Amino acid sequence: MKHFLTAAALAAAPIIATPAAAQLTNAEQVIASNVETHFEDDVALLEVMTNVNSGTHNHEGVRAVADLLIPELEALNFTTEFIDQSHVDRAGHLFARHKGNADTTRILMIGHLDTVFERDSPFQQFTREGDIATGPGVVDDKGGIIVILSALRAMEAAGTLEAANIVVALTGDEEDAGQPIEQSRADLIAAGEWADVALGFEGLSVMEGRDFGVVARRSSNSWQITTTGQTGHSSAIFRDEAGYGAVYEIARILDAFRQQLPEENLTYNVGLLAGGTPAVLADDGLSANTAGKTNIIASTAVARGDLRTISQDQTDRVATAMRDIVGQNLPGTGAEITFEFRYPPMSPTDGNRALLARLNTINVDLRLEPMEEYPPSRRGAADISFVATLVNAALAGMGPNGAGSHAEGESADLSSFTRQAQRAAILISRLAVEPR
Repeated sequence: MKHFLTAAALAAAPIIATPAAAQLTNAEQVIASNVETHFEDDVALLEVMTNVNSGTHNHEGVRAVADLLIPELEALNFTTEFIDQSHVDRAGHLFARHKGNADTTRILMIGHLDTVFERDSPFQQFTREGDIATGPGVVDDKGGIIVILSALRAMEAAGTLEAANIVVALTGDEEDAGQPIEQSRADLIAAGEWADVALGFEGLSVMEGRDFGVVARRSSNSWQITTTGQTGHSSAIFRDEAGYGAVYEIARILDAFRQQLPEENLTYNVGLLAGGTPAVLADDGLSANTAGKTNIIASTAVARGDLRTISQDQTDRVATAMRDIVGQNLPGTGAEITFEFRYPPMSPTDGNRALLARLNTINVDLRLEPMEEYPPSRRGAADISFVATLVNAALAGMGPNGAGSHAEGESADLSSFTRQAQRAAILISRLAVEPR
């Protein structure tokens, strides 16, 4: 039975104010030293990985990155499996499993092999200037994978890996998940059902030079509205026989969203809008064709946008409110809204906060500043959200610090790799010997 990090554990967790004397065990001192010793080796592997294009739709590239990592993981006594995902038109996922002592805490470490930079991107090569590395996916998420490997290697050197029950889940399509998502995330969800703790190794959250802990991430869902009106001569608009037309109806809906929906940690962007006679959305949903004249009432309009929430309750409430607004049609018009619920929220829970408190104890021991909670409105969705409700505690943002993710010039602060790997390795080492 899972019982790790209950509300009682949270109440007992220490409140961290300022760093005190370091209290690392001998094994933890070995961990800290090993991470530092192998820093340049880690950077060299990061360079090799970064120079292999693994855009989500470059299936061969995603598999090539997995092939680079398999021997690294197997050298640490993990059993590896590449899980084919061709049935959802994706390359696949790399899962690595380490069996430790029976009935101790089970830990899931999550990263991803793919990047947003496909084969036709001009941004392809790793470069380095001092402690700044630049390249496609150098922080999101090949840098996160390096932190995972560095932490595991340090645990092995210190003798704390042997007892640990760990699954490393490296998805191959985090940047553009295969559809249906229930299939592309089935293996990750199964790992979440097995685990007690989940750690997400996407980028570290930093504000004003300070590291923050990520106990919550918002959902990522989308919606589409289609409105209809009675087309005809514009001189008749607003009359009973003509009504208001499709464009006024969609304008009413979108402005009602703006005025009626706002609440904390909620956003609902409009990314595409078209109206005319007719307005037709392209099959990929990324563009629309329309035509019209100033003296013709628009027959159709379409809008697409996203919806980001902090909890499933918020998702359900807001979706209901949006449907109610859409249903209050202007005369002579009709409207329909559909939703695509993709990435669920990772809500801030007592367990997540207790886990951050545990990490802050380690920060004290490493003589690092304590980490406050990062505002969830500043983080997007991630794979950890699929397992956050299945485990007793989860933390995201365990990867390196960087800048410019998803854009040419993406960079990583290599100095952050050391402290992130040390934090992760010591946290996992401590958790791994505790009963479930």
